[in-house]
Amino acid sequence: MSSRTNSGNCQVAGFAIATAGWILSITCMGLVEWRVWHMNSTSLSEPSVVCVGMWKVCVFRHVTYFERATLCYPYTYGDTFLPVDIRVGQHLLLAASILGLLGKVFIVFALRKLSMGTLGRNVLCNPFALSGILNMAGSICIFITVIWNHKSVMNGEGISFPPSFHIHFQPDRQEMGNAMLVACLAAFLMLLSLLFLLPFKRPVINQVQPEATEM
Repeated sequence: MSSRTNSGNCQVAGFAIATAGWILSITCMGLVEWRVWHMNSTSLSEPSVVCVGMWKVCVFRHVTYFERATLCYPYTYGDTFLPVDIRVGQHLLLAASILGLLGKVFIVFALRKLSMGTLGRNVLCNPFALSGILNMAGSICIFITVIWNHKSVMNGEGISFPPSFHIHFQPDRQEMGNAMLVACLAAFLMLLSLLFLLPFKRPVINQVQPEATEM
């Protein structure tokens, strides 16, 4: 029993790391600070900051020195004004969260079988290995979203928001937001869990054979 418990310590650590990465992947999906647009004041508008997220865009305007007005516009799948990188990013982040959830299910299943001593030796059917592969796939989905969003910010690409949003096509200056840092950390943790899950080796239980006694 102690042998199985010691062999599962590494996998428990992988489960904790994968869980933290999965929570951060869901968190970054709901954040709006993927792109931060800075709008200078004009004759028709006040200076403002626009945060472009994967599911909504928020406009922040300073009413007074201590007060700031916030107005958010959510997206839908039917919105045709969204660029390709945001549309693909929505699906990739959803896929990453589902893959991470499935990975957690496989780890729990594997830990249960390990505690019962019924975990097989077949690597292809090893739930720990399957969980690590699922987390790696989710990490790749997040990394693709981050790299594509970074490319759009560096190229200064704009978005044709509807006139009702009162947002210009391109900002005066744009930069990467905090959501990308959270996404990178989520992808790193999900990928790191792979190192704890794949090296699993089923403990070998030595069976003591009874000695034959001479009559």
